[in-house]
Amino acid sequence: MAVEVEIDVQVLKSEIKKTYASVSEEPEKDFIFPTGRPWAEDLGYPEELANVPDTAVGSFAGVANPWELGRLSPGERVLDLGSGAGTDSLVAAQMVGSDGYVTGIDMTPAMLAKARSAAAAMGAGNVEFVQGEAERLPFADASFDVVVSNGVIDLIPDKDAVFAELYRVLTPGGRMQIADVTIQNPVSEEGRRRIDLWTG
Repeated sequence: MAVEVEIDVQVLKSEIKKTYASVSEEPEKDFIFPTGRPWAEDLGYPEELANVPDTAVGSFAGVANPWELGRLSPGERVLDLGSGAGTDSLVAAQMVGSDGYVTGIDMTPAMLAKARSAAAAMGAGNVEFVQGEAERLPFADASFDVVVSNGVIDLIPDKDAVFAELYRVLTPGGRMQIADVTIQNPVSEEGRRRIDLWTG
């Protein structure tokens, strides 16, 4: 029998914003998860990482390497779900080239500001960053050929809503390249109530 545990989603989102604002504003701080360029390099990120400014990569907080699932093709339209400071978006922008386009979406204003600054420093004219939430994407149906995401979906309680939205905004035959955290055993009722376990 499944036990439903209520979690205050607004409190959770507020705490997630605080945590990732801190990653953006104090990237040198020790977090309970690895961050920064050395972490992205350890994950085996593609050569395009070298061109991404430290403004973005310094606040990288991904959990794995979505590029192990394949490279993007020139001209593709890409959504980076939970784009953070923009590392994956700026890697993607290089792969898709001037005929392609990348849209990063994140709910943390501090991360979006950092991503926009990094894109400007890189001269990436084929990328934009939008504030929004994964459960209600502000995009038309069939807007993207590819969705990339790194360590974001695990933070969202309503995963059904997220995947429904991703399916909606992908073109028929589109694909997802998702790196994320999964668990093998059920989380205890007490564990599901602990906001700190959701945020990091």
